[in-house]
Amino acid sequence: MAMLLLFFLLAVSVVSADEDAFIGVNLGTDLSNMPSPTQVVALLKAQNIRHVRLYDADQAMLLALANTGIQVTVAVPNDQLLGIGQSNATAANWVTRNVLAHVPATNITAIAVGSEVLTTLPNAAPVLVSALKFIHSALVASNLDRQIKVSTPHSSSVILDSFPPSQAFFNRSWDPVMVPLLKFLQSTGSYLMINVYPYYDYMQSNGVIPLDYALFRPLPPNKEAVDANTLLHYTNVFDALVDATYFAMSYLNFTNVPIVVTESGWPSKGGSAEPDATVENANTYNSNLIRHVLNNTGTPKHPGIAVSTYIYELYNEDLRPGSVSEKNWGLFNANGMPVYILHLTGAGTVLANDTTNQTFCVAKDGADPKMLQAALDWACGPGKVDCSPLLQGQPCYEPNNVVTHATYAFNAYFQQMAKSSGTCDFKGVATITTTDPSHGTCIVPGSVGKNGTIVNGTSLAPSSNSTTSGCLSQYFHGDGSFTSSVIVGILVLSAVLL
Repeated sequence: MAMLLLFFLLAVSVVSADEDAFIGVNLGTDLSNMPSPTQVVALLKAQNIRHVRLYDADQAMLLALANTGIQVTVAVPNDQLLGIGQSNATAANWVTRNVLAHVPATNITAIAVGSEVLTTLPNAAPVLVSALKFIHSALVASNLDRQIKVSTPHSSSVILDSFPPSQAFFNRSWDPVMVPLLKFLQSTGSYLMINVYPYYDYMQSNGVIPLDYALFRPLPPNKEAVDANTLLHYTNVFDALVDATYFAMSYLNFTNVPIVVTESGWPSKGGSAEPDATVENANTYNSNLIRHVLNNTGTPKHPGIAVSTYIYELYNEDLRPGSVSEKNWGLFNANGMPVYILHLTGAGTVLANDTTNQTFCVAKDGADPKMLQAALDWACGPGKVDCSPLLQGQPCYEPNNVVTHATYAFNAYFQQMAKSSGTCDFKGVATITTTDPSHGTCIVPGSVGKNGTIVNGTSLAPSSNSTTSGCLSQYFHGDGSFTSSVIVGILVLSAVLL
């Protein structure tokens, strides 16, 4: 299965896997605060992201992911774990509804049963392994057990004494769960899921862990952490935590269970008590992490065998409760614009969101004004573009003509759809250009300002003045190009306009 790193750990030696490690993304815990599933998938495709993890089995998202080839990890939420862990029939019904209903069109390759159960829902721990076994049995019954692997993500806090890595071990109170869990993973050819957050280790170390060590920044040899038992040198927290996990499994006599990191990242903004949650540090960590994984650098214990990793997370979650940093782990804002431009030159095409070589969608020269008006009103209505900057008195109102206003709306839609194929056509009246159409105080979405930040000029969420009942007339131009019949045409034929 493409999602796995199939390799064997033989005490201290490793047999290389046939396939390279991958970088995936987490979609976040609340899909209602994100763009529509279609828009999410457009961004995934535009960023060449081929692996995605959901925190549930959202039906609309799974349908949107159909026929894309993107490998999907779905999840049994914690609030459903007790029922599934106590009933084979309940587990089978869950698989029928959330997996069988979508494969093979949607490429589901893994099921995460619960999330950090041992540390966040300990009362469900006694049924955790049963839940995995029941889900797996349902897959076996449908002949899907080779295609879809079953595991459960753990917080790295289940590992005690994580440095030096060679002395690490799982919290012994969880042995009654961890031993049968590892036996299950071993027997089914699955992998241990672990969440690795150097940010939290750094924050909780009270200055013991250097920031550069947490961020993968180069360290002089005398600053590297050395495991006195193995004499292995560690240049970053991530590798140390992954190796600690390998050693913890070895402590329980499991040496052939691969690891997938299901969450890792760095927040781009924090409160007063989180001074190192910055755009620069988030960019540095995630850029270095992506490069580290995709280069198959491996860890000191297992060089050359990189661990596939899912970045937490794709979008910022502005409505998420908790600290400021909890809302700001995303690589992108909800409108599809990058929070920062990753430094990934030479690291492949995955998440290569460097938009310095920009493209924009503009009204085509000589286009029929009536066609432009119809497409403009579609973009500001069903297309869910925030066209409020085009209103009188706003930055993009002047010059007040259909070509300029259509260009703003076309480009806003193009950018929010992650520049995916077919989103700059509008029935032939739009075209792609590398010339930034910004003018005066009107800075269009996708434009890079003088300070290198990407303008956040549009929103994927429909606003109060961007519905078909009220917005269309606001962008009418007095040249006779718009009639009430066009509204009906836009609503009925909206799919044709693109």
